[in-house]
Amino acid sequence: MRIVSLNAWGGRCWPALDRWLPVERPDVLCMQEVTRAPLRAPPWLKYRDACRELDQRSDLFADVSRALPAHQPWFAAATRGPLTDSNEREWQSEHGIACWVAPHLAVTERIQGFVHGRFRRDGWGEEPVPRTMQAMRIEDPTTGASVIIGHFHGLRDPAGKGDSPARQRQAVRARALIEGLAGQGEGVVLAGDMNVLPGAETFTIFAEAGLRDLVTAHGIEDTRTELYGKPERHASYMLVNEAVAVQGFDVPADPVLSDHRPLILDVCMDG
Repeated sequence: MRIVSLNAWGGRCWPALDRWLPVERPDVLCMQEVTRAPLRAPPWLKYRDACRELDQRSDLFADVSRALPAHQPWFAAATRGPLTDSNEREWQSEHGIACWVAPHLAVTERIQGFVHGRFRRDGWGEEPVPRTMQAMRIEDPTTGASVIIGHFHGLRDPAGKGDSPARQRQAVRARALIEGLAGQGEGVVLAGDMNVLPGAETFTIFAEAGLRDLVTAHGIEDTRTELYGKPERHASYMLVNEAVAVQGFDVPADPVLSDHRPLILDVCMDG
């Protein structure tokens, strides 16, 4: 089974991502920074807040679903607010995370919950914005093997990626959501753009649940792409417990799909 996690940056690099997805064909795709259009909108819109102005796909969730038409889609909204078109007309958009699961796999249980805040329906507002999480049990009907897969987008703090009480609470909540599904001896994969640096308290909290990070374990010093100009090169992580039979792990710099690199994990599901 191939599991991919990627902060998709709102689809700003959509042409490259559109070409890559049908070739890569992950069995489970977890994406952060995904847009969804409640109503039909122009394909490209612009996001603005006090700090940033970014081109976005108006409905990245639908874009990816078309690129992987047989996969089972699942979107989790964290916020809703306006994006603008080239004529400065506003279009409502939801922002959150999503996952897609290949049709040969069974999604037998799933949980969605917030790791920070609650759904914000009245615009983007000040940081930190609400953050949500998805977790699910995936079973391979041919072997009977199962694995718990979860992902979330960690708090963005303009002050940096250091430890904070909010990030501590976020990690405790994420661990609780994962533990709410995981059975005794079952494999667990937890991924996402966690917005922390190696050595953060977040990883101590996850270690208490038996989860170890593959990025630092493999000596990977950069999970960003050339499109990210800041010196901190860590943000995305993928953690596993001892029950996960890791066959391969990669964080490729090419092709450039976002300002984040994809995390690609191959696991054995022999049962």
